[in-house]
Amino acid sequence: MDSSCGSKPRSGIAITHATPSDDTDWDQFVSNHEQGSLYHSSKMRSLIERTFNHQTHYLVAKNNGGLIEGVLPLVRLKSKIFGDYVVSIPFFTHGGALATSPTVEASLMIEGAHWAKGQGCSHLEVRSKSPGPVRWYCRQDKVAMELRLPDSKESLGKHIGKKLRAQVKRPLREGATAHFGGLDLLDDFYAVFAQNMRDLGTPVYGKNFFRELISAFQGDVRIVSIRIQGRAAAAAFLIRSGDTVEIPWASSLRKFNRISVNMMLYWEVLSSCIEDGASVFDFGRSSRNAGTYKFKRQWGAVERQLYWHYWLSDPNDTPGLTVDNPKFQVAIKMWQKMPLWFTNQLGPHLVKYLP
Repeated sequence: MDSSCGSKPRSGIAITHATPSDDTDWDQFVSNHEQGSLYHSSKMRSLIERTFNHQTHYLVAKNNGGLIEGVLPLVRLKSKIFGDYVVSIPFFTHGGALATSPTVEASLMIEGAHWAKGQGCSHLEVRSKSPGPVRWYCRQDKVAMELRLPDSKESLGKHIGKKLRAQVKRPLREGATAHFGGLDLLDDFYAVFAQNMRDLGTPVYGKNFFRELISAFQGDVRIVSIRIQGRAAAAAFLIRSGDTVEIPWASSLRKFNRISVNMMLYWEVLSSCIEDGASVFDFGRSSRNAGTYKFKRQWGAVERQLYWHYWLSDPNDTPGLTVDNPKFQVAIKMWQKMPLWFTNQLGPHLVKYLP
C-alpha cells in the first residue's frame, strides 16, 4: 500500500477550500452525480458544525472555466479520549469524494491527506462506494445491504414468504399501530433508540442531532413509529436521497421481541417506500454474516461492498475505533449497566467524537 500524500492535481484543475458562495454549485454537482447523496450536501456541513462544533474543510475542484469537477467533504474529530483524525464523512455510511474522473478524485483525496497531515491528524478516513484511485490502506469488512423494491406491497408480501408474513402480522394481535411523521414523532423514536443503544453498550446521539436533521432536510426525512397501547415499541429514522431510501437508525424495545414488533416496523417502512415511488431500500451497513446482516438478507437484501480508504500518518498504525476492538469490550459492558438517564446525558458528549 502507499500511504503517502504527495502528488499534484491534474493540469487545469484547482483544488480549494469551499466557501458559502460555492454552496449552490456544490449542491447542483452533488445532485447530478450518480453517487451523490444528501450526506454530501452543503446543508450537512452547516448541520455538523452547528450540532457538534466540529471543524470542517470542504474541498472543491474547479476547471479553468470555474466549473466544479469534484468535491470532498472533510470533518475533523478531535478529542483527548479518541484522538485527532478526519473523516469523509462521520456518523453516516456514505461520504467520500465525488468527481468527474478518477484523476480528479485522486487529487481531492491526496489534497485532503495534505490538509490532515498539516493539522497533525493521525489519519484520514474516506468512505466510498468504489475501490478508489489511490493506493491507500482500505477496509472492506463492511457492506451495505440493499433491496430493489417491487412495484407493490402485494409483490413484497409474496417476495418475503409465508414465515415473514406471519411475523409481520403478529404484533397486530397485540393492537400495534403504525404512525408516520417528523418532529411530532421524535420523542417516540428517541425513547426507543436511546434505550436500545444503552442496552447495546453504545453512546447515544443527542436528540438535537435528529431534530436538526429533520429541520434541515424536510421532505427527505421521516420517522416511523410502532405503538402498542399508545407507547412506542419500535421506531425508525428514514433518509431519502434520490430514488433510494436509507434506514440509518432503527430500534425496538427488547420486551417486545417475543411478538416480532421489529418485523412489523420493517414491513411498514418498506411498504411506505413502495407507495412513495422509491426504487431502492438501503438497510444500512453491516459486517458480513453478522446478526444484522442475516436479518437484512431475509428481506431479500443483497450486499454491496463498501470501501473505506485511509491515509495514515503512521502506516503501521491502523485505526481501531470499532466495537469489535477488544479493548472496548469492558467499556461496553459497563455502559450496559448504567442508568438510562445517565447514558442519555453523557452519551452525546462521547459519541460526537466517534465516526
